[in-house]
Amino acid sequence: MLNLSRAATLRSALLVMAVTLTAAPSLSYAESGSVSMRISKVGFIVGVGGGSGTLNFKGKRYGLSISGVSAGTIGVASMNLVGTATNLRTAADIAGGYSVASAGLAVAGGGKVATLQNSNGVVLQLQGRQVGFEASLAVSGLTIALR
Repeated sequence: MLNLSRAATLRSALLVMAVTLTAAPSLSYAESGSVSMRISKVGFIVGVGGGSGTLNFKGKRYGLSISGVSAGTIGVASMNLVGTATNLRTAADIAGGYSVASAGLAVAGGGKVATLQNSNGVVLQLQGRQVGFEASLAVSGLTIALR
């Protein structure tokens, strides 16, 4: 009977430890950074674009390479975007594919606002101005890589 009591006590102690460790907050907190991008796009039905940008994260500056393809775009446009990147644990988390469905018309200029998310959980909230002519009813894909 004494061994059965010890085993029950040991199981109870292990259960309490497991619950305590599970409920403890993670030491790996996600952080935010600032992002700026310049993207140029040209298209007739299928659009292609690319550009560059920077990520400022934890006091360091990282170069970004941006490429993308869209379906349903006609025109030539350039845009400067700035914003935030949230849910970053490392700068490398910003790399990956982002997708967005959008519709718009810009003649000579216009405002752009976008919220994008990649498979790492990074959320980009961007805003800026577009210059040029673009008509789109597009499904776009954007890929970001660290340089």
